[in-house]
Amino acid sequence: MLPWLALQHTRGIGPVRAIQLRTRLGSQWYRSAQLDDCGLSAAQLEQLQTAHVPLLEPLLEWQSQASNRHILTWDAPDYPEQLKAVPGAPLLLFVEGALSALPRSQIAVVGSRHPSYVGRENTKNLIPPLVDAGAVITSGLAIGVDGFSHRAALDSGGITLAVLGSGLSRCYPKRHQALAAELVSQGGALISECYPWEGPLAHHFPRRNRIISGLSLGVLVVEAAERSGSLITARYAMEQGREVFAIPGARQNPQACGCNRLIQQGAKLVSDANDILEELVAFSVAAIKVRPPEQEELLPYPELLDNVGLEATAVDLIASRCQQPVQEVVTRLVELELAGWVESVPGGYVRARRD
Repeated sequence: MLPWLALQHTRGIGPVRAIQLRTRLGSQWYRSAQLDDCGLSAAQLEQLQTAHVPLLEPLLEWQSQASNRHILTWDAPDYPEQLKAVPGAPLLLFVEGALSALPRSQIAVVGSRHPSYVGRENTKNLIPPLVDAGAVITSGLAIGVDGFSHRAALDSGGITLAVLGSGLSRCYPKRHQALAAELVSQGGALISECYPWEGPLAHHFPRRNRIISGLSLGVLVVEAAERSGSLITARYAMEQGREVFAIPGARQNPQACGCNRLIQQGAKLVSDANDILEELVAFSVAAIKVRPPEQEELLPYPELLDNVGLEATAVDLIASRCQQPVQEVVTRLVELELAGWVESVPGGYVRARRD
């Protein structure tokens, strides 16, 4: 670990150049007589010998506090090959949880921190069949779609990985500390390139996003505004040669604008989980659990239900579309809500999920 710490703390040596040095000079590069011939300045050579030493003890102390804490250098056997193939991959990864989850086939799921009702439902509905097909779900532990993705994977009996934009001893956001502990206990892991004691800083999150996409075979964007961290993850995925998937939405929904733009740019439109699985050779459609078709149920008030969609629809608008009195529509909507066909949400009603 010490040589990689030295590289990380030498000015003017980024991950790409550090890996080039390692590749050129071999695993014992720091002892190589050729180091002086690699174009490094005298100041850099001096930093390689001294700049990293104070960090070693606190890092080893953090690792020793739990048996499931690991520090992976770029050349470690457990460093995930999928990420290692990405130019500029982190020189050091800090992991808390099961190392065995890291090399498994992963699908990243990202999206808005403030998803709509439709975004939440899409996340909850798409994750279980991905888990059934053997996918590990990777996300960023943020509130919103990230958190819903981790929760849906756990509820489906799956494994999920969380890549943090802070150190692993400074779990962010704090409200997801229990979720983080649960995903570790169910065979997943927390991952970060930040030192364990580092807090969540703005420049950490784009770096986190490139790890999320780098670990995964493909990235699914559930909901995203025109400018969002989710689109940064999608851009990294494209640059890394990963598949990008997006769920379309109504043009009136600002949270759908980013996804619609991605689809225009070549991302695959997703309507169900098979749209994702069929593009990734790591998964076999045969692995998906086949569920028997449900017996068709007669719709109550079909003319009314036809005018209640997955996005909030105001009562006045429903009544206008059905050409029925508002009071009568309200009464029927209450009946439908009690029967589980619709749900009341801010702004009106939406169709309810019926398992």
